[in-house]
Amino acid sequence: MKIDLKDAGRRFNQEWIFRNFTYGFAAAGKYAILGPNGSGKSTLLSVILGSLEPSEGTITYADDTNIIPIEKVYKQVSFAAPYLDLVEEFTLQETIDFHFKFKRFYPGVTAAQVMDLLGLRKAQDKALKYFSSGMKQRTKLALACCTDTPLLLLDEPTSNLDQQGIKWYHELIRDFTADKLVVIGSNQEIEYSFCDNFIKITDYK
Repeated sequence: MKIDLKDAGRRFNQEWIFRNFTYGFAAAGKYAILGPNGSGKSTLLSVILGSLEPSEGTITYADDTNIIPIEKVYKQVSFAAPYLDLVEEFTLQETIDFHFKFKRFYPGVTAAQVMDLLGLRKAQDKALKYFSSGMKQRTKLALACCTDTPLLLLDEPTSNLDQQGIKWYHELIRDFTADKLVVIGSNQEIEYSFCDNFIKITDYK
């Protein structure tokens, strides 16, 4: 999957969050969007995700042969962020089952393997509202990474994770993103150390 933005900008009311953003994201590349808190990283990710339209400029998506219409981009994307809500009343098992009714498993992965990857089998019948913030973040990351989509977007992926959780996150990236276009919004190098392309959002103010 490839994504091209041309002269893209996004504003809220009269304030421009970013402008004149022209950039191409290539298939299977690893990209980090960098900047301090409040600088617009999440807004740019939302535009790339397709949940926000650019206020100016254009964004196009394509696979190897065709342009992908914006209304079908959601099928190509997996996303995880601290502010992304899970259904609190669902158990962990129900959450996994529900997610994969709409998205395909990463090749060779099963629901049982996702549970084992999380290391939370003892909590499989517990409602998510009883989970710690770290357990919820691990669940979001596992669902996103274990989904068969060409695009993976992660915003502040190690939020609420301890050192063991950060190591686990890097193993997820290693094992499940070889052929994916990955875009990380971050201001911590430990979250994007595997990236080879870096975008400073402050360059587009």
